[in-house]
Amino acid sequence: MAEGRTMINTGKNREHWANRAGFILAAAGSAIGLGNIWRFPYMTGEHGGAAFMLLYLLAILLLGYPLIVTEIVLGRASQRDPVGVFKVLAPNTPWWLVGALGVFTGFVILSYYAVVAGWSLAYIYKVVIATSNPGIDHASIFKNHISGVWEPIIWQAVFMIMTVGIIAAGVVKGIQRWSTILMPILFVLLIILIVRSVTLPGASEGLAYYLNPDFSKVTGRTLLAALAQAFFSLSLGMGALITYGSYLNEKDEIPASAAWVAGLDTGVALLAGFALFPAIFALGFKPGAGPGLAFITLPAVFAQMPLGTIFGVLFFFLLGIAALTSAISLLEVVTAWLIDEKGWSRRKAAACMGVVIFIVGLPATLGYSVWKDFSFPGLNTDLLDTYDWFANSIFLPVGGFFMAVFTGYAWGIKHAVHEVNKGHKAFAVGTWWTLLIRYFVPVMIFFILAIGIYDTFVK
Repeated sequence: MAEGRTMINTGKNREHWANRAGFILAAAGSAIGLGNIWRFPYMTGEHGGAAFMLLYLLAILLLGYPLIVTEIVLGRASQRDPVGVFKVLAPNTPWWLVGALGVFTGFVILSYYAVVAGWSLAYIYKVVIATSNPGIDHASIFKNHISGVWEPIIWQAVFMIMTVGIIAAGVVKGIQRWSTILMPILFVLLIILIVRSVTLPGASEGLAYYLNPDFSKVTGRTLLAALAQAFFSLSLGMGALITYGSYLNEKDEIPASAAWVAGLDTGVALLAGFALFPAIFALGFKPGAGPGLAFITLPAVFAQMPLGTIFGVLFFFLLGIAALTSAISLLEVVTAWLIDEKGWSRRKAAACMGVVIFIVGLPATLGYSVWKDFSFPGLNTDLLDTYDWFANSIFLPVGGFFMAVFTGYAWGIKHAVHEVNKGHKAFAVGTWWTLLIRYFVPVMIFFILAIGIYDTFVK
């Protein structure tokens, strides 16, 4: 994908991952980000604690993993972007629209994802203020930041510039390099935070909330939220894993690599819960405090820790980096589409889409200030949450549904199984994967979608 190339990419000269570990860490980096550390804890808090966590784990096992395998193999088999996948595997059919939905979904998600990521970058210095002033109102600091106008916009822009810069550098020199360095460090810091959180007085109440399920709080909206979180966290239905899979060759293993991606992503999400909920209860916060939970609770935790300011700076720095590893996969989707389908150079595609995505995300940025009174009919949420609901509750599941149907029926399940198992070493997929992709995954996605929409707008 050399700079200045005008030919449409057919996959023959495609850049590939340097090694299997690089792919796993990059794909895990795509999955591990704000969805784990920011979104999973507050979604768990809003939907009843352990009951939501168990539904989420089931969604990962029965829906998430089969679809990870599906998306990766579609990318590898075609060596193309999400739209090009269907043009190669199902030429002269409308199936390319599924890929187009994935590209559009990744576009929408990144537009508001950059807003929250900008908050993370801002907190690299705001946490110093929060931890060095005993008795400070942490909620007010966060509220004052998001309700501003220019400061959130500036940090959103900074984050998008960083994302564009990495994508412009390429697959190996950009995406893989950053993923392999930064994700292990984030994991270590989460462990340190957990140790401090669970040793706070009153932490046991938070552990009980997190580990003891209350299924009386489960509704259709809970099921939809668990499904949406699994899709969001694993970067499913948006073409990210299709794109990353297209940088594999036939000798690269898929089944075990997909298990590593799912396991690492789920592990970090669960660890984030252990880091947050004991502290939430110990310090008197509400578990359902919403999206600002990490930005309100964590500074309070750091304020109680020895060298808390240092740990706070490091954590929010790395939270921003974790967001970055996910954001680059989202931008890579639309960038790869422009490279493969339109013949654009990598730098031009990354820069132009970065600007457009930034502009589209401005309403979400200003949804807590100048546009705070606007809400979508029936949802009654701020603009950022509205973006999030449509992307994660509708677009991602619909994309996953049609990818499963395509793989199980249109492409052909026998051919798909054969392609998946090329290069396998640890284990292969077989009947169980076939049954899940052809029957369980599409039926469950459709069922949960229907329940969730009814519960949101009708009930």
